[in-house]
Amino acid sequence: MTHNARMTRAIIADDERLMREQLRARLAEVWPELEIVSEAKNGEEAVTAVREHSPDLAFLDIRMPGMTGIEAARAIGDACHVVFITAYNEYAVEAFEQGAVDYVLKPAERERLELTVARLKKRLGRPPTDLRDLLTRLAQRLDEPGASSASASGRLQWIQASVGQQLKLIPVADVLFFTSDEKYTRVQTESLEALIRKPIKELVEELDPAKFWQIHRSTIVNVDAIAGITRDFRGRQLVQVRGRPDKLEVSRNYTHLFKQM
Repeated sequence: MTHNARMTRAIIADDERLMREQLRARLAEVWPELEIVSEAKNGEEAVTAVREHSPDLAFLDIRMPGMTGIEAARAIGDACHVVFITAYNEYAVEAFEQGAVDYVLKPAERERLELTVARLKKRLGRPPTDLRDLLTRLAQRLDEPGASSASASGRLQWIQASVGQQLKLIPVADVLFFTSDEKYTRVQTESLEALIRKPIKELVEELDPAKFWQIHRSTIVNVDAIAGITRDFRGRQLVQVRGRPDKLEVSRNYTHLFKQM
């Protein structure tokens, strides 16, 4: 049966549900005739899904807890074409230049995905690329010091937020601070302000405490975004945010964080 005679079938494997949903939605926009036959949360599930569904394509997150995308690709072999999903551009570029089918950078942007889809359609009529040498090199790269997986740590990596009428995926590392009112939590980056419904107390539990400090019951700040500390006329500490006019109040319970500053 030719690929034109039936819909092209794919699986998506990523340990972050938001990323799976976002990639599925983007693919539906740019490749409506693509059928996503299964989703997986790790490499083991991806390998099982390929065996069960015999897809044409497997979108595999390079970094997943347990069996990684690289190990899954090795197990899948030539059963289908592999597309790597990665937040790490250097791995993606190397994978692509060495002949892997293609890669998707997180979060999947429409323009970049359109290029990927155009290339994938051309490759579908050919046998899948032999990735063994490339997978060995990528596995070595992932084992290098400093290449540990942020998502595997279980910390929040992405925020799904409303910006006007749009839903956007915002990398947590881009957030300068979070502040909440009764109903919403404001997410502030250098370039945009967005709203989410997740309360501060939930965010505190999900964010990396070395990178994000709670400074008030309604405020969390990115440590890297702190430009300085001042006091107002009542002696309250205020955090100055890099590149912004905002001054965030530090409540008494959290003044110890700034003893060294």
